[in-house]
Amino acid sequence: MSPSHLWLMRGAFIGLALLAMFCHLLPLSTLPSRLAPPDVLLAFTFAWVLRRPDYAPALSIAFVFFLADLLLQRPPGLMAALVLLGCTYLMTRAAGMREASFAGEWLAVCLTIIGITVLNRVTLWVLAVDQAQLGPVLIQMILTMLFYPVAALVTHFVLRVRKLTPGDAEAIGARA
Repeated sequence: MSPSHLWLMRGAFIGLALLAMFCHLLPLSTLPSRLAPPDVLLAFTFAWVLRRPDYAPALSIAFVFFLADLLLQRPPGLMAALVLLGCTYLMTRAAGMREASFAGEWLAVCLTIIGITVLNRVTLWVLAVDQAQLGPVLIQMILTMLFYPVAALVTHFVLRVRKLTPGDAEAIGARA
């Protein structure tokens, strides 16, 4: 793979993230919604990290989620740090999931999303920061887990971000 293709895909990840944030911020309705939407940015980030971790480096993930924290008026850096921890966890498991079924990958992503949600709530509780009600947070968590297969399909078939082969993994210096 050429360096220009690698940088093009890294730019595509940031562009996709900015597009997801833009769509999230669009005022499509003036009435408050009873359902919290899925975290599309998180689902696509996990899909990219599990398929091609070199396309979504840690610095890009941290930048994107810190910007999302600022734009979505969340405590700056908390979700960025938690997502970075979750991505690191999934990256360490990506080599083993290469041969596993999609159900195993989905389970790992679901457990990571649950972990991020719980750690976020506990951290905000310990620091005595105002939090959203538990109901919408749980709905968003569940919808994000249900949205992940869609993000994985779009990532694979539309954006052409495929899982690493053992030869590709050796070329970028990852564990096979």
